[in-house]
Amino acid sequence: MSYGDPNNPYGAPQGQQPQQPGYGYPQQQGQAPGYGYPQAPPVSPYGGPPAPTTMPGSVSAARVMMWVIVGLQVLGVVLFAFAAAALNAAKDDESLRDNTAFQDLVGDSTGVIWGYVGFGVAWLVFAAVLATKFKNGGNGARITILVFAIITAVLGIYPFVIVGLVHTILAILVAVFVGNANGKAWFNRPKY
Repeated sequence: MSYGDPNNPYGAPQGQQPQQPGYGYPQQQGQAPGYGYPQAPPVSPYGGPPAPTTMPGSVSAARVMMWVIVGLQVLGVVLFAFAAAALNAAKDDESLRDNTAFQDLVGDSTGVIWGYVGFGVAWLVFAAVLATKFKNGGNGARITILVFAIITAVLGIYPFVIVGLVHTILAILVAVFVGNANGKAWFNRPKY
């Protein structure tokens, strides 16, 4: 059987012209008809969808929230340092030195407040370092940010209930945004 044979079931039907591109299967530029397959989309090395090339919106929002936490901690450290300095100055005041009610009220609280200032500065530096790790950090940075956010949320609830409410909400949102699938894909992406 030849191509022009009317009994050939694989040949072109007699009396019909071959179809032009536009209906049915369009012919692609630079490709021989009938050869090749469409290229598969890129795949992440861990399987699933391709690795993101730009930071997802939720991860970017978490980074902004980390910087807001840093700013709030700066304000908190300044306020605690100011309060500790004011209490130290009041303890040294001659008129209040003999006032036993004031001395009983203040006691050794200035040392505790200075301790809060030191802890606040350390936590502030840690938060700033973690906020810079969003762009190039790996899965270790993601886990550290998650742990930081959870501890910050707990610390915002217990010692500083009213003032720490904003910290708590921001820390919970950071943990959720870094811990979701977009955060995992962003921090696990291959870095070149």
